[in-house]
Amino acid sequence: MIRLSAFADEISPDLGEQIAVLQEEQIHFIDLRGAWNSNVLDLSDQQLHEVKQALETAGIGVAAIGSPIGKVPITGNFVEHMQRFERALYVAEYLGSPYVRIFSFYPPTLGEALHQDQHKSQESGNPLSGETEPGIDAYRADVLQRLAALTEKAAKAGITLVHENEKMIYGDTIARNVDLLQSVNHPRLRAVFDPANYLECQQVPYPQAYDAIKPWLEYVHVKDVNAQGTLVVAGEGEARWPDILQRLRSDGYDGFLSLEPHLAAAGQFQGFSGADRFRQASQALQRLLREINWEYA
Repeated sequence: MIRLSAFADEISPDLGEQIAVLQEEQIHFIDLRGAWNSNVLDLSDQQLHEVKQALETAGIGVAAIGSPIGKVPITGNFVEHMQRFERALYVAEYLGSPYVRIFSFYPPTLGEALHQDQHKSQESGNPLSGETEPGIDAYRADVLQRLAALTEKAAKAGITLVHENEKMIYGDTIARNVDLLQSVNHPRLRAVFDPANYLECQQVPYPQAYDAIKPWLEYVHVKDVNAQGTLVVAGEGEARWPDILQRLRSDGYDGFLSLEPHLAAAGQFQGFSGADRFRQASQALQRLLREINWEYA
């Protein structure tokens, strides 16, 4: 049976309000990204203790740690970033989370490389193929090395990393995402399927992205984008959520569907919807699940 989770800091920075709305919506898991206006990795040990007690009292489990690991330039200090990653693993272990969400680093010349490759494509009359762009490819080896190091450390802790295909990180396109997953080739590095992120990268989330990452698909983020580029509730955009849910069901998916609607704001490290719009996103997803008679916890 699938389980519903949510990035509850989209509701409010206050943990109490996060929990109250999750309970109203009968969502029994949380992707812990932040509380009290602090990122999850910046919470003190005392705050983590308060989080753990509050969630346990409310009967809410931690599905994943929504960390910002890998959301830094690939040219940055990796030793320092690894120390931050160790904090992420500690938080996951302390709160009983099986997953830590990660990214695959920002190539510093990504925007420039994309612009140059698009210009070359227009001059030659050939559309972009979606394959690894030459300017970005210069960072491939460094990205792979760092992801492999993160994965090995996570494996020792018994934690699984789920890579999110967010816009402007190295692994944002279908081709680069698959290349990373194939190349690291470790059972502790898996994929988040985030259809809205693919749309924002001019990629086709379903069926193309879904079919490509299916061998590694471990986690699903639920948000949607309409043709005008506005974030909307699932089913009102271009992601084809009804088809995706049907396919997930037929393929035997039994993991988490995690709400990350970003209906009011979408920042680099955090999105926000507010309590009312979060409820709309939750009810839209649950309505889609009821329409196909897919039971969920």
